[in-house]
Amino acid sequence: MCYSKAKFVLILSPVSFTTKIAANLQLQKILYCIQRDFLQNDMLAFDDDFEAWTFGPVIPEVYYRYCGFGALGICMQYDVDVNSDYAAIINPIIERKRLLNLWDWSGEINASGKAWDTIYSNGNGNHKVIPTQIIRNIG
Repeated sequence: MCYSKAKFVLILSPVSFTTKIAANLQLQKILYCIQRDFLQNDMLAFDDDFEAWTFGPVIPEVYYRYCGFGALGICMQYDVDVNSDYAAIINPIIERKRLLNLWDWSGEINASGKAWDTIYSNGNGNHKVIPTQIIRNIG
């Protein structure tokens, strides 16, 4: 379940997100990058589906869990056990993204021809599932 992975990303927030704590949109995009990178290495990070929403790919369960924070940082603390092998894979992904301005790197996810854009299709595919095979093949 992705919710536990989201909590793991948030656990790193107080230490890793030195200039800010992860906001919901940033969390969604980091989770997407984790899943994409896993899929491109023939692994699955979690079973939850991403849907193509207006501002990018979203896992609805995670979105609704944290939507009350709006664009503010998610200020919750968790104690979550994550397999050390799994953590070793996702930590570099989080590290690559954590200090970047969200709008500077979200273009790699929302760019024309990428998985989100293909499914979202100028709003025609709003809230439609982005198949993992498409995420794997075109990011």
